[in-house]
Amino acid sequence: MRRQLVTIVLAALPVASAFAQDPAKSIASTLDVYAFPKDGQSSEQQSKDEAACYDWATSNSGVDPFAAQKQAQETQQQTEQQVAQAQGATRGAGARGAVGGAAAGALIGEIADNDVGNSAGWGAAVGLVSARRRSRAASEQAQEQAVAQGAQKQEATAEQIDNFKKAFSACLEGKNYLVKY
Repeated sequence: MRRQLVTIVLAALPVASAFAQDPAKSIASTLDVYAFPKDGQSSEQQSKDEAACYDWATSNSGVDPFAAQKQAQETQQQTEQQVAQAQGATRGAGARGAVGGAAAGALIGEIADNDVGNSAGWGAAVGLVSARRRSRAASEQAQEQAVAQGAQKQEATAEQIDNFKKAFSACLEGKNYLVKY
């Protein structure tokens, strides 16, 4: 019982803050759901009905649309951070590749009795180019993966909000409102 009360209070906080910004806005209009009273219900009655339907839809759909919107914003920020990290991952790859290539070139030059310095230079050049290409490809793949995962999470969140709106609308229709979203 106590946990349900805390959950209800926490769920009502975003709703209360939305109304504090514009007290004339109803729950339905905040959710981009249009509700018209069929039986001439007063605006006070409509507010009570919307609040009851909000609670009912939240419990039956398992989704609080205000929390889901906040989650969608956080997902967007995480995706942007992951893309930025993937872009920064290429730094230093060329230098590491050049060092490794130079070492390999010097070793090959020593074994083949060639000019070690010249072989190391060629190895460094090949290592630099090769490491940059691999690093760039890995970075692009990581960026694409981050964007795809973010889009998948956003789609799932949008679907959850849509399911909530269906439940909310069904409840309002049961209370004799014409509802469109």
